[in-house]
Amino acid sequence: MFSKPACVQCTMTYKALDKAGVTYTVVDVTENAVALEYVTEDLGYSAAPIVVVDEHNHWSGFRPDRIAALDQSRALDA
Repeated sequence: MFSKPACVQCTMTYKALDKAGVTYTVVDVTENAVALEYVTEDLGYSAAPIVVVDEHNHWSGFRPDRIAALDQSRALDA
């Protein structure tokens, strides 16, 4: 998950991922120029958070629907 400080949607996303039991790593785009370039240039996002599950599954913003889908797919894989 790509994030920035004092980001309300980022905090909400952390909480939803934690509640769903989804493991994630946080990368602060204000401290990592390569990460910022990746999310803006390669993925085309301009707002945090950016959640990247894999090459084809990623989104920007607080998306409880997408987090629920992740949780559901994890349950099916278990």
